[in-house]
Amino acid sequence: MREDELATRVVEHFREAFDDVDIHLEEPYDHYGNRGVADVYVRVRTPEPVDYLIELKADAAIRHATGANEILRQYRRMERYFYKDDEHDIRPKLARDGPGVHVLLLFAPTQRCVEHVHEHHALYESVAPDAVVEDVPASRKVAFLTNLEDAEYGELGFLSVNGKVPLGSADFDDAVPEDSRLAAALDKASI
Repeated sequence: MREDELATRVVEHFREAFDDVDIHLEEPYDHYGNRGVADVYVRVRTPEPVDYLIELKADAAIRHATGANEILRQYRRMERYFYKDDEHDIRPKLARDGPGVHVLLLFAPTQRCVEHVHEHHALYESVAPDAVVEDVPASRKVAFLTNLEDAEYGELGFLSVNGKVPLGSADFDDAVPEDSRLAAALDKASI
């Protein structure tokens, strides 16, 4: 599974799930030499703006990374510097209900990704779910994508590994959709 397939599903999902949405792929940022790219940057209005900064990881990225630290460094750099770039802004809103920014590190539901996340689960589980980005409440998720086949219907989902339900727990296993790519990957993985 390639990252462009994941990005396509993410775009399909947001287009279907929200009426007022701006989607940008490979959105660059640069703050005093701290350069990077958000794989997908989405702004929805519900009615206040809510942003989704998404870093996607598929097999090739896992294979080429020097390890989980490199992946987390890239993810954290996006969170830290994306809104410091003059091209992007988010402001606190008094009437905001819930996070104004969702910073997502989403893994493909493949055997390689499952084995990687399992091997480095302590690092990925250590990502605190609650955050503040530029004085705006934020949510951090490290998760596996699910329901890829239903993305075009606005039904893309994910199973978080940095929340209250750790990878490999009975609750996590119960949350995995039956007959899904993630279920198949978990069955094949040597974990």
